Amino acid sequence: MSLPKFIVGMMFALAIVIGWSYFDGAPLGTIVLRTVVCAVIIQAGYFLLIFAMIGTTTPTSAGKVRETDRGTILNKVAEGEKLSARRSLH
Repeated sequence: MSLPKFIVGMMFALAIVIGWSYFDGAPLGTIVLRTVVCAVIIQAGYFLLIFAMIGTTTPTSAGKVRETDRGTILNKVAEGEKLSARRSLH
């Protein structure tokens, strides 16, 4: 999940908590407390999600990354076109 999507989703969730608390007749202090607790829980969940995503990925060597980049660049070149160090100006 990207950060902008997370922020928008968190704002909607906090707005729902604020609305629910307001229509429930809660005092202002309780509304603020519920909102802060909800925000902390959401942030902790997002941190754990990112931590789990990083922990489950396998590291790749720099050589494999370079080979993959070379392969994608060479695949973009047209089949009849050749890469050359010397090109004519004509």
